[in-house]
Amino acid sequence: MADITYVPTREGFLCLATVLDVFRRKVVGWAMGARQAAALVRSALAFSRRCEQAGVRQSMGARGSCFDNAMAESFFATLECELLQRSSCATREQAACEIFRFLEGFYNRRRRHSALGYLSPADFARRAARN
Repeated sequence: MADITYVPTREGFLCLATVLDVFRRKVVGWAMGARQAAALVRSALAFSRRCEQAGVRQSMGARGSCFDNAMAESFFATLECELLQRSSCATREQAACEIFRFLEGFYNRRRRHSALGYLSPADFARRAARN
């Protein structure tokens, strides 16, 4: 699932486009930039070529269904609560670095999710690979 949000900085907004793996609750693609442009979203969605090469089947929700976006909105709420409300970034570059550290250092590797039996996405993926 994919969505885009705006991250406030003292320099102006940083646009963040993300792609979430619904099964693992992992952020598998993201892109950040000063403005919301088609190239930003395409950059975050570039993982679709890798999925095709790996034989991963992607799914698509119904057009206009608010339920399809609930997980992406939940992720953005988590990002807001667990990172953005705790620090104020002066520049877009600083915000991008903080978001990267949050995604790769914490969210995908260590943050536990109730939907995954209180495992992190990384631990869940390792367990699923063994089964």
